[in-house]
Amino acid sequence: MVLIIVGYGRVGARTARVLAEEGYEVVVVEIDHTKAERARSSGLQVVEGDGSDRSVLEAAGLAEAVAIGGLTGDVVTNYEICSIGHEVGCRTVLRISEDVTEERYETYDAVADDLIYPERLGAAGAKTALLGGSLNAIGDITETLQLTVVTIDEGSPVIGDHVNELELPTSARLYAHGRHREPLTIPLPGTVVEAGDRVALLIERDAEADVREALLGS
Repeated sequence: MVLIIVGYGRVGARTARVLAEEGYEVVVVEIDHTKAERARSSGLQVVEGDGSDRSVLEAAGLAEAVAIGGLTGDVVTNYEICSIGHEVGCRTVLRISEDVTEERYETYDAVADDLIYPERLGAAGAKTALLGGSLNAIGDITETLQLTVVTIDEGSPVIGDHVNELELPTSARLYAHGRHREPLTIPLPGTVVEAGDRVALLIERDAEADVREALLGS
């Protein structure tokens, strides 16, 4: 299961690292040599070159890829990347910004299975989109689901557990984590929960009490 990440900036790097940590085969495409070397030093497979060039994507394994993410800082480049992915039938995820016009949005939407806004969900949204989820459609799900942030206190039974091993109700999904006074980001699987941490979860509206009990104790 090959996942191609084009762009090793803030969003692309975090997305690639998390997916690789979870056991997925990730190939990074990056035109900037310094960023490409940074990705290699993190143990990732890297193809150096312009991700909007079909031959570069083919060298990255386009024929075998199940998903490709255009996660560079340039929306036009991301559109070109996803257009190529769309042509070969793999899942496409296109990073855009919130100042995109409605007309351009429709153009981008035509070649992308998911459009992500780093200003909103960053790597958490990119990861979910690449794996086929729909966390980005917040406006469509808020009638039954809600985003909740819980602060882990000193007496919590989950202190010392890894974030990817937390036993949560099936109606809840953890998407972000942050240390005390630090921003929330998508957690790496090896992250250990500490007192004062905050965790962000997507939960069913009637399950909040059960989720808080699982995280904080009765």
